[in-house]
Amino acid sequence: MSIPARHTSARQSAAVPTSARQRQEGSRAGSPSRNPVKQAFLQMQSSAGNRATAAAVQRARSADKGKAPENGDASAGAKKKSYRDRIAGLLDRFKKNLEPIDTFIKGVQTPVNAGFTQQAAAAANEGLKHSAAASGTSAASGNLLTEASGAVVSGMDAYKNMKDAKTHETGAKHHTAQKKAKVKGADAVIAAAGSGSYSAAIAKEVTKVQKAADAAVASEASGIASASVGAIKGIRAAFRVGGAARKYRRVKELGDPHLVQPAALTRLNESYEQAEWAAAEAYVALDAYWDHEGEERLELVSEAIDAAWEAMGEVRDTAETIHRTERRWEGEADRLARAQEYAKKKQLTKIGKEAIGGAVGESTKAAAGVVTAVAAGTAGLASNPVGWGLAGAGAGLVLGVTLYKALRAATKRYEEKRHPERWAPEGETPADAASRGDSLKHALTFWKKVSKGERQAMAREIYALAAGPGIPGSGDTTPEMRESARSLLIALKAGPTDHRLDAEAWAQTLDDPAKTAGWISEIAEQLASG
Repeated sequence: MSIPARHTSARQSAAVPTSARQRQEGSRAGSPSRNPVKQAFLQMQSSAGNRATAAAVQRARSADKGKAPENGDASAGAKKKSYRDRIAGLLDRFKKNLEPIDTFIKGVQTPVNAGFTQQAAAAANEGLKHSAAASGTSAASGNLLTEASGAVVSGMDAYKNMKDAKTHETGAKHHTAQKKAKVKGADAVIAAAGSGSYSAAIAKEVTKVQKAADAAVASEASGIASASVGAIKGIRAAFRVGGAARKYRRVKELGDPHLVQPAALTRLNESYEQAEWAAAEAYVALDAYWDHEGEERLELVSEAIDAAWEAMGEVRDTAETIHRTERRWEGEADRLARAQEYAKKKQLTKIGKEAIGGAVGESTKAAAGVVTAVAAGTAGLASNPVGWGLAGAGAGLVLGVTLYKALRAATKRYEEKRHPERWAPEGETPADAASRGDSLKHALTFWKKVSKGERQAMAREIYALAAGPGIPGSGDTTPEMRESARSLLIALKAGPTDHRLDAEAWAQTLDDPAKTAGWISEIAEQLASG
């Protein structure tokens, strides 16, 4: 795809007319293009890319309109922060509008261009070669715009989270901000490296269009850059797979919460046995008094009946208490078991996505870059079907994972609007269900995150079980189940060490209502990450 004309460099602008003029001269000379359908397809790709990218820019610009102006009495620092947040929001919206275009380029246009380039080289078709190079230039330009904006947005997010981590020196908010700062910082570095790789790809395609003498050198440099970036992404994905696997093992080692026997239930069972013995003794005494022949017989029988009735009342009350305790304990165990299963499922899903789209997909693309560089260095710009096949396979894997993520996110956004009661917080009145049309529109707003989904609901469940007795709704949790839930927090990398606290101070944060929102956000983040 292509970016709008105003962003196109002078050299690139001159490239396409040159190619077109050469094709016209070739046509007049009696050597028409061997496959005009493929050339028309490439031209259609570039045209569609120009329109789509222009629309993305327009949407990003209009996103910032309609916002209330800043208060004139606000301090200079507040204004500066507000402007920075608005700029960051605008850039983030711009990047997210470009991502669907970028996905199409990486998953469809680039592999197709590579195939046309390989076929043109094998058939010595100069017209098709130049058309593929022009389309490749526009594709790399679109990738470059997305990567460059992503590097800026990620850098700004990393800086903001670094400041937040310093503001909250310990606790859940500190850990959440610190982790985001590391992730966004790495994203910024990789995006910057990707920008360099796409710059080299643009140079490679331009040299092909202009038939420059150094086209082989540019192709070799582009292949090396692409291989380096792909290798970095593959290695990072492998580390993420390892982190998710370790977290999965830690959660699995916690075992079934139903096997935890509450000490309170043990004590109640002991009380129940004692009450039964007391009732049995009372009935034995009652039988003895019935056989008594003295004058005090009626009085003794009456006292024995009262004792037996009281003993049976103790048995009945203890049995009811045991039943209520078992039901509450079973309910808590069921909730914690569901949370553990969800945590394991999230880690397995992350392992699959990172392994297929990252470790394998990006590594395959890196291998394609190596093959391209070797072919360019040894045989100039000769046919390279191996590199084309590897590039297509890697792009297909990455595209598949990207489409899966997009479909899942769209489904969650649809449910958020269509069935708001499904994951609504307990005690909160859910919003009215939207119509199918409105829910579908919300599902297509790919730049928005899900705010009330299953992950957030599970985070609230885990926090409610792990929180202290001072948190509303958590006072009746059995101590054993609370400890089990806190063991899950530690397995999810939200324990005292992660929060830079000792065990006692960490437990106190779980009993502080002011830290509830930070804890729920922290748990939700840890459920999603490896």
